[in-house]
Amino acid sequence: MHPVIRSSTRLVLRELAPEDIDAVFAIYGSQRATEHLSFEPRSREQVGQLVTRSIAAATETPRTEYALAVVQRETAAVIGFGRLATDPHQQRGATVGFALHPEAWGTGYGTEMLTLLLRVGFEDLGLHRIWGARSPLNAASAKTMAAVGMVEEGIIREHVQKAGRWRDSVVHAILDREWQARTN
Repeated sequence: MHPVIRSSTRLVLRELAPEDIDAVFAIYGSQRATEHLSFEPRSREQVGQLVTRSIAAATETPRTEYALAVVQRETAAVIGFGRLATDPHQQRGATVGFALHPEAWGTGYGTEMLTLLLRVGFEDLGLHRIWGARSPLNAASAKTMAAVGMVEEGIIREHVQKAGRWRDSVVHAILDREWQARTN
């Protein structure tokens, strides 16, 4: 499916474009924004490569990755990055990941963004299960995933190596029938 465009009251989820590199770098290059993510802050060059790869992956057949810009409707500014990636080891399953610029934290944008990503997964792609993992210290992400109906399933021990240390991840997931019950 290309292009992806989904919108809510305050946000638009759309395909990445080359001109989004600086906005994505403002998130992925930030120590604060990446504190609980699975990687260290990235350089502008690394972000440029990520955006370029994501744009190319958007037109592959079959499409397995949906890396999308999160745009604030009022300002047209890219304030976040969302990703759905189908899981080759799980029928009709995908992982979800998301990040917002720190200036957008605490506004409810995370819940709105994740809702849009789940709509793409369940309503557009017909997925059965979508799951994501978070740092055990990321209470805001736990709250966001719970707000959209994702259930905490357990812990993947020493799942991510960051800053030379192993870190656990907490898994949250939602099934298509759970999504349908929430949205009907």
